[in-house]
Amino acid sequence: MKRINVGLVGFGTVGTGVVRVLKENSRIIRDRLGCEVVLKRIADRDIERDRGVDVPGEILTTSVDDVIDDPEISIVVELIGGTTAARDIILKAFERGKHVVTANKALLSTHGREIFQSAAEKGLGIGFEASVGGGIPIIKALREGLAANRVRSIYGIINGTANYILTRMTNEGGRFEEVLKDAQARGYAEADPTYDVEGIDTAHKLAILIDLAYGTYISLDDIYTEGITRITGIDVAFAREFGYKIKLLAIAKCEDGLVEARVHPTMIPLSHPLSPVDGVFNAVHIDGDVVGPVMFYGQGAGMMPTASAVVADVIDMSRDIMKSTGSRIPPLNCTKDAVRDIRIKRIEDIEVPYYLRFSAMDRPGVLSRISGVLGTHNISISSVIQKGRRKGGAVPLVIITHNASERELRSAVEEIEKLDVVVDRTMYIRIEETGGGTA
Repeated sequence: MKRINVGLVGFGTVGTGVVRVLKENSRIIRDRLGCEVVLKRIADRDIERDRGVDVPGEILTTSVDDVIDDPEISIVVELIGGTTAARDIILKAFERGKHVVTANKALLSTHGREIFQSAAEKGLGIGFEASVGGGIPIIKALREGLAANRVRSIYGIINGTANYILTRMTNEGGRFEEVLKDAQARGYAEADPTYDVEGIDTAHKLAILIDLAYGTYISLDDIYTEGITRITGIDVAFAREFGYKIKLLAIAKCEDGLVEARVHPTMIPLSHPLSPVDGVFNAVHIDGDVVGPVMFYGQGAGMMPTASAVVADVIDMSRDIMKSTGSRIPPLNCTKDAVRDIRIKRIEDIEVPYYLRFSAMDRPGVLSRISGVLGTHNISISSVIQKGRRKGGAVPLVIITHNASERELRSAVEEIEKLDVVVDRTMYIRIEETGGGTA
């Protein structure tokens, strides 16, 4: 029976999962593929630590070149992370005529153009299913299952750490700092959680989804990114009272040739399909012009879900190797001539409803003064809640607006915060009622 040899670079958590899948499901893989997938080499800086999975000592090496330069290895799996050494490994693997599988979203969102173009020029495959959504086959869906569609919108909960924190705040009323500390203790958040809670990890993943959906290379600088660190229990409670949940969403919409690309805390109706996606789970909601709305849900991280996606890419590439077809699907799911720049809609130009929470003095006429400023900026009010009485003190005043321009909203908030009846910073959160957009 034919053998296809694989080299693994990076024997950490996900690398260990890949080894387990290849060993434990070897018969399933062989039956579905018609050949054996053999793990021929594993490179890692530490080859002494016990990973809880048995591998022959002779396949372990501390030299990446032992993998890349091996003429019998057809597929290199890069799982070291980072954007420097990983980039060099992948490009060198292409130079040696090897297909590549990676889970590295930070690398692809920053160096995707170079890597994808190199793969295309050499007719080699680049698999990156595990870079977005862990075990959820969202990359395959965009590249294959939805290939006949113009993608009108993408809404994604694609960071498990942020979703876990917001879920705990919603269900238990915990403070952000307390829930984050607990998430770190449980292993759901890194010691330095910046990339997760500030939306940076989500932006990396959204960049990849936009590249695939619209056949382009988007810069991370074009994705408006805002994290969840300012969300409070008060906002979570008011959201529930208005019939919403707060989620950190990755949002892409295409309308009239303009693409919105943004990551931020968002209020969505309790009836929205993304609303019940809780804990560390991920989900991506896509609206295609032909298929309509579809949603993909599952575990977005972790050893085995991510390994599942990595090995799926290995199987896909092995099929291409077996048929001697080269890579059937271009990296961006379109021909080189069809890759195009897109026009980005600036965050200041979007129009959505807003949740506004002011800390206002409990005096007569305060609401009329605030609503008057909003009115001069063409912002109309849908609902108002003012709770608690604190004579002479500040109380929360919450307003839900109809659709409003972000530019006008910011100008209005800046003006309102100068009023002598408003103290502290104003909290505003964008609301997304439904998916939509036309390509």
